[in-house]
Amino acid sequence: MANPHTRVRVTDLAAMKRAGHKITMLTAYDATMARIMDGAGVDVLLVGDSLGMVVMGEDTTVGVTLDMMVHHSRAVARGTARALVVADLPFLTYHTGTSEAVRNAGRLMQEGRAGAVKLEGGASSAPIVRAMADAGIPVMGHVGLMPQHVHVLGGYRAVGKTPGEAEALLADARALQDAGVFAIVLECVPADLARRVTAELAVPTIGIGAGPHCDGQVLVSYDAFGLYQDFQPKFVKRFGRLGAAMSEAARAYVDEVRGGSFPGPEHSIQS
Repeated sequence: MANPHTRVRVTDLAAMKRAGHKITMLTAYDATMARIMDGAGVDVLLVGDSLGMVVMGEDTTVGVTLDMMVHHSRAVARGTARALVVADLPFLTYHTGTSEAVRNAGRLMQEGRAGAVKLEGGASSAPIVRAMADAGIPVMGHVGLMPQHVHVLGGYRAVGKTPGEAEALLADARALQDAGVFAIVLECVPADLARRVTAELAVPTIGIGAGPHCDGQVLVSYDAFGLYQDFQPKFVKRFGRLGAAMSEAARAYVDEVRGGSFPGPEHSIQS
């Protein structure tokens, strides 16, 4: 596994795959959450465009802008001492030309202080990945269910259940590896297919709703910790009930302020 006292690099993830050590990854959107998860030993913190839904209250990730991602990535980087910080390239920031895509990825690294970027797409994204890699930008791929493509997919659904979809996904993963990605997220992919992709690729796979056979796992932290309660995907396990705990704390605060017990003498500045 990666050294617990030094910064995680993309090469460490490759070494973890070779050694059979599972990679841990969670989303983070601010310095405080990043500091907590970094201290817990999480290997990779993903500044996900999922912030559009769990932070901004949108229905999809499509409305997230590059400026938003730079803002949140910089905050996460400030709160991180060890984990690799990976920032999502949002919708339409890498689709309108290779040079613009490289510039936008560069902003996430220069201004957002990310250690790497992530983009969605398979073989069609390979030339962009290659250009970024040539420019010294580490790129994580993402295939299967791709939230930025939700309107094309017709909703959030598993990908790779039919033989045709499975072969296409495997071809996309190969193309991304050949283009130079250092890892690939597999989202909402049947477990047997994820196992096949993981066995064939030299780069690590990070699963979300893709079964136990990937080289690592990622969850949206607001889902995993019980903060986002509007919707719970089937593949999510709640490792905490922080939303309920915060609600209880807020009610206690309201009750004490209204009842006059807070602030008490111990919370007041004495003359």
